[in-house]
Amino acid sequence: MALAAVTGATGFLGRHLVRALAEAGFDVRVLMRRDPVHPLWREIEPQVVLGSLSDPSALERLCDGADVVIHCAGLIKARNRAEFDAVNRDGAVAVAHAALKTAPTARFLLISSLVAREPQLSHYAASKRAGEEAAAKLLGDRLTIVRPPAIYGPGDVETFALFKAAATAPLLPVFDSAARIALVHVEDAADQIVALAKDRNPGALATLCDANLAGYSWVDLMSAASEAVGRKPRLVKLPDGVVKLVGMLGSLAAKGSGVAMLTSEKAREILHRDWSVSLKEHNPRLPSPRYGLKEGFAQTVAWYRNNGWLAPL
Repeated sequence: MALAAVTGATGFLGRHLVRALAEAGFDVRVLMRRDPVHPLWREIEPQVVLGSLSDPSALERLCDGADVVIHCAGLIKARNRAEFDAVNRDGAVAVAHAALKTAPTARFLLISSLVAREPQLSHYAASKRAGEEAAAKLLGDRLTIVRPPAIYGPGDVETFALFKAAATAPLLPVFDSAARIALVHVEDAADQIVALAKDRNPGALATLCDANLAGYSWVDLMSAASEAVGRKPRLVKLPDGVVKLVGMLGSLAAKGSGVAMLTSEKAREILHRDWSVSLKEHNPRLPSPRYGLKEGFAQTVAWYRNNGWLAPL
């Protein structure tokens, strides 16, 4: 039975990925700070290596004898570029070194992000691109860079804000009508990564997506979220200048508190027009997604309601 070594197993995508790997027949070994307890793992027993990305010996134990190493750990919020790089770049380098030492024949999947395509937009995007480039220098053709677009699904904290707003706010903002945003449900993302883990020649780059490679408009997204929660808030077009101003104010606030809902960098990501997936980026051998936007949003909202995140209808 093939062994998959996984970092970031406790994250939103990582939790689903570990379960999908186990269901696909992999032995799974995970790097964690403490013994895992999660409802998604009730029927599986992954091997656990206690440690962190800053612990070389733990990383070597994680990778030892693995057939595939999947580096899923990453930082999506930080105060500055250095904090992002410490995890998104240096973490990738540390796991790559461990894999080279203790799993010399293993394939390596680096779970990056679609935003790495546009590193000039934000420190986050730049750090993800830096991680890709650093890993590629070390691993060569053993490396497959995996770029998911925005991921949503049961248990996600980040996209929950969208559904909460749709369920409670009288107005929902929409942005540039020409912009397109690709999405993927977390279960489909996990299935596609498992397929790459099983593929002996997955290629240098794989971009994940649902069936709509061209992506969705902001009206599509806000309307689908509203339908999923059973409401019809008014959609209001926000000019780019307003988004940039709010982002600038958020960045100033973050300098004091370290926390902001919207920063200048996040505003640039939101206002970027093209988060679609081209045919060149797409791997046609990946499994077909199970969830379209309507079905995926409905399933996600049902989970939020069943688990008390959203009030019942």
